[in-house]
Amino acid sequence: MRHRPPRLRLALVALIGLLALLAGCATFPDQGPRDWQEKTEGQGELGGPPSVQEAPGGEQGDENGDSADPGAPQTPAGCDDPDPQVVATCLDPVGALAVLPNGVSALVGERATGRVLRVERGKDPVLITTVPVDAAGGGGLTGLVLSPTYQEDQLVYAYATTPEDNRVLRLAPNEPPKPVLTGIPKGPSGNGGALGTDAGNTLLVATGNAGDPAPAPAALNGKVLRIDTLGRPAAANPNPGSPVLSTGLSQPGGICTDSSNESVWVTDRAASRDVLYRVAPGPLGPAAWTWPDRPGVAGCMAQPGVVAVALTGGAALSVLRPADDGSFSGAPETLLANVYGRLAAATLGTDGLLWLGTVNKSGGRPVASDDRVIRIQPPSGGGASRA
Repeated sequence: MRHRPPRLRLALVALIGLLALLAGCATFPDQGPRDWQEKTEGQGELGGPPSVQEAPGGEQGDENGDSADPGAPQTPAGCDDPDPQVVATCLDPVGALAVLPNGVSALVGERATGRVLRVERGKDPVLITTVPVDAAGGGGLTGLVLSPTYQEDQLVYAYATTPEDNRVLRLAPNEPPKPVLTGIPKGPSGNGGALGTDAGNTLLVATGNAGDPAPAPAALNGKVLRIDTLGRPAAANPNPGSPVLSTGLSQPGGICTDSSNESVWVTDRAASRDVLYRVAPGPLGPAAWTWPDRPGVAGCMAQPGVVAVALTGGAALSVLRPADDGSFSGAPETLLANVYGRLAAATLGTDGLLWLGTVNKSGGRPVASDDRVIRIQPPSGGGASRA
């Protein structure tokens, strides 16, 4: 037998090791299953929701509220929530949200305390002001919206229930809240409302019926109102001198505008069903969509080809895709079921991300970090809903 020199033997050993390493890095077909997770585009801190596909049987998660998705949020410890979609934690139930122009911070209105806080991921909430509220009958602080000219005036508008009435307030830096529109009737129920803006830079105000199933046409309860930032009726309203744009609401949860086509949508908890209306001057017509199971429609977001509605009782996000004429067909998609619990406030940020607020401390099953503000990629449009 020939004996190789020691140096030659060492070189052969190194070469064999190198070839083995390269073989381990190579890709070969039909090698059976691999232990890997497919990378989803856009995931991460600004990425998509951790659970957006239905589990077998059409449900997401189990009866304990745990997500079936292996990429679901991790369990929080106290106010420390490891989920990168969570912006703020340990709040009182969130009644309203308004995203600031920088896209990374927002104003949060706590329904029962009336506190307005500035929140941003990784920072402690900062108290901006406190709106005196009466939270009885579904009231409290339930609406927030930035002024249409916020960059110039730094003003914010709030919808709140006081001991006397429901009203729209103006919030200015370093000033107490000032009334803009007062005298919206208050009652034993139906006191919540919502705020938005339209393409004409006027304020949209959705008001509850204050427990009256048939408010007078000129009354301010159970309506969609359209006013300027000083509280005066918009010039284009059906009746000159009246702030009333549309009639027929019961307990509205959200109002939102699709800036691409100027469509305005409002959610409502009617007497026997939950509904979504497309707003038009005069009496609200037939609902664009109804939920006979009454999942508790709340805040909404609208953008081209999609309307997303937060569900409080349903603990999910309902997504509808309107056709060009505003009609829907098929059934909505149900996303985020039991991932964050009871959702209420919803709004779209300047960067296109969807912000949501939870109300798990009000009749839900809160986790240690509730209540929370969440920021996720919104569902995309794509034509009418399909069955």
